[in-house]
Amino acid sequence: MAQYELVLPKMGESVAEATIIKWVKQPGDAIELDDTVLEIATDKVDSEIPSPVAGKLIKQLFPAGVVVQVGDIIAIIETEGGDTAEAVAPVTEKTTVQEKVDAIPGIEQLPDNNTTTTTDFSSSDRFYSPLVKSIAAQENISLAELDTIKGSGVDGRLNKDDLLDYIARKNGGDVKTATVILTPPPPQVNEVVAQKTESSSQAPITSKPSTTSVNGADEIIEMDRMRKLISDHMVMSKTTSPHVTSFVEADVTNMVLWRNKVKNSFEKRENEKITFTPIFVEAVAKAIKDFPMINVSVNGTQIIKKGNINIGMAAALPSGNLIVPVIKNADQLNLVGLTKAVNDLAGRARNSKLKPDETQGGTFTLTNVGSFGNVMGTPIINQPQVAILAVGAIKKKPAVLETEHGDVIAIRHMMFLSLSYDHRVVDGSLGGMFVRRVADYLEGWDLNREI
Repeated sequence: MAQYELVLPKMGESVAEATIIKWVKQPGDAIELDDTVLEIATDKVDSEIPSPVAGKLIKQLFPAGVVVQVGDIIAIIETEGGDTAEAVAPVTEKTTVQEKVDAIPGIEQLPDNNTTTTTDFSSSDRFYSPLVKSIAAQENISLAELDTIKGSGVDGRLNKDDLLDYIARKNGGDVKTATVILTPPPPQVNEVVAQKTESSSQAPITSKPSTTSVNGADEIIEMDRMRKLISDHMVMSKTTSPHVTSFVEADVTNMVLWRNKVKNSFEKRENEKITFTPIFVEAVAKAIKDFPMINVSVNGTQIIKKGNINIGMAAALPSGNLIVPVIKNADQLNLVGLTKAVNDLAGRARNSKLKPDETQGGTFTLTNVGSFGNVMGTPIINQPQVAILAVGAIKKKPAVLETEHGDVIAIRHMMFLSLSYDHRVVDGSLGGMFVRRVADYLEGWDLNREI
């Protein structure tokens, strides 16, 4: 028999940790190749961790609810046969927290001396990871002091960067730039990267919650993890960016007629349904190329112009929440490629099969409020982006058409587009011209276009 160490795999460039939601397999359970062993949650998505080997689970190294780091050994699986390249010697429990800290790249080795304070963390209601506890102990930071440090992680959790920043300020040193990942909202939002520096950071805006009376007929429902993240992200976005929304009504008759004409043959040829979403994404990507300053983010007084066009699209989850998977380099895909990307991401989002990296890196977000029967909306910006486009329901309406024989009234397929944008860096002229350009691409659809 051999033993295999199951580690928390790398899940994206900026994903360093995950919370264990539940163990699907229990010690003693048989495991087939690719069986789901446990479910985890990052700041972005819930994911399943499959087993790369067949065997029997003999030990869980972390309980549910604990935050683990990428690369941590999380379970031991007993496999058949002798030692292989993937099998390892039986695992012992002699590895200490400090040894795990020492093995993490980028953490300065702290001397072992007799001045280290032993802190009892069991008396705190706040969760601290082993890494944070170890650094606090080495720096002689008491639990009372630790509890006062504001955390930027999920539910206010204190992470390594928060603690190192605090220590630097306390010691009068330079505060290192930290990257904070928040979860996007619905349209759930995707990647939020906030650069914190001593010179540019601002005190968070807090408000005292109003008191709500509850009587016997009321039902109290606790927010789930994702809803809490969405709530925090929405409030943060509104306090960060002065929102302005511009509206345009578009005549999308040609687009609708073209899609009706090609949808059956397209599905038969590509084994994919073509919806309006990839058409919207294509128009947005074209408009971003025309107006690249809509594809930016803000860092203090700096405007960061994005080199890639990565468009997030809202997708509904079975729980009722929304998530925003990202189509990377959308401008480099043709309509067939966009259709396949949209269907793949939307399908896996509904089945909770998205990878954390697939909800990150967005530079612009598209949400289809028309899928809920709404004609228009005023969406909230997905930080750190500066604009989000909502497309409304397509309705048949009487409209005035200009012809060579004069104006006529005809039944047309009409749709509202609404663009919310960050007025710190996007003026009304840019926001208005951009949403108008998207509408122009949709209105100018070629009825004879080949796909």
